[in-house]
Amino acid sequence: MKRINKWLAMLLAVVMVLSFAACGKEPTPAPQPEPTTDVTYPVTVKDMAGREVTLEKQPERIVSGYYISSSACIALGLTDKMVGIEDKSAKRPIYKLAAPALIDLPNVGSAKAFDLEACIATEPDLVILPMKQKDTAQTLQEMGIATLLVLPESHEQLIEMFTLIGTATNTVKQAEKLISYYNTKLSAVTELTRDIPDDEKPVVYLGSTGDILRTAPREMYQASLITTAGGKNAGDVLEGSSWTDIDNETFLTMNPDIIVIPTDNFAVSSPDYTAEDVMNNPTFSDVTAVKNGAVYQMPVGYEAWDSPVPSGILGTLWMLKTLHPELYPAEQFAADVNEFYTVFYGFSVNEQDLRD
Repeated sequence: MKRINKWLAMLLAVVMVLSFAACGKEPTPAPQPEPTTDVTYPVTVKDMAGREVTLEKQPERIVSGYYISSSACIALGLTDKMVGIEDKSAKRPIYKLAAPALIDLPNVGSAKAFDLEACIATEPDLVILPMKQKDTAQTLQEMGIATLLVLPESHEQLIEMFTLIGTATNTVKQAEKLISYYNTKLSAVTELTRDIPDDEKPVVYLGSTGDILRTAPREMYQASLITTAGGKNAGDVLEGSSWTDIDNETFLTMNPDIIVIPTDNFAVSSPDYTAEDVMNNPTFSDVTAVKNGAVYQMPVGYEAWDSPVPSGILGTLWMLKTLHPELYPAEQFAADVNEFYTVFYGFSVNEQDLRD
């Protein structure tokens, strides 16, 4: 009960902005930004590629060619201004739940194959693209269309993206609200897990959505979810910053206490394998997590919470609930999920589904 009271107290505390590195290091305090006022146009911002972009007026027609920036636009209250969206939008549950009108917008292609012609046809005055589309951004800029490049692959970069889009679209107050919420929760998680002895932190193995023998090395954002929630990432023995294939022998040597299966970017169903598949695989029968039945599937039907999306904070909270339910019970987690989506996405969730 003392731990839970500490959690509740933390949620009422003054927000501390944290720097939460993608490499899995513990969050460290940073100064609280000063409150901002409405943006005055023209305004010049520096995007995440270091490019200076000037917007002559507040954008009223926005194209997002990247699902993470599209989700951020929803959270910032920009749905009504969006006129074009990335490919496969109809398969993303978060759009159906929070902004179904986006599904019918013109398709401007993907991060790998952006449709410049379709984008221009929407007559945008602001385009938001992933870093992979540098050449497209340059072309649009030369045509007089303000274009921002974003790279939200860590907590720090996600916060930077919120600030960038918020400044460009005059939604700074909502961006600050989202950042404050995010960091209040991170601050609470840090406080709850601060005194956990190192030898009591479980070893957690995070599989990919396509293959249990593919995991997150220590430099991935996903690894930081585990360490922040009071666990040890089994993949920390691996180098690199992207999903890495391993063999059965390596997996058995890792011998995780807990195995986690994430959801994919569309999050409408389970990945290519299930917790039952892992539990019933005779090769894994001696793994501690399998012997103890500690193989868990992250919730489906919303977003991929293990990714640096606006709702990524829920991935950290889910991990905390799973690793240390005595510190953060399922009931509190379900309430926090409902609060997040109600406040920033305008819909409520069935809390009972998240308590099971």
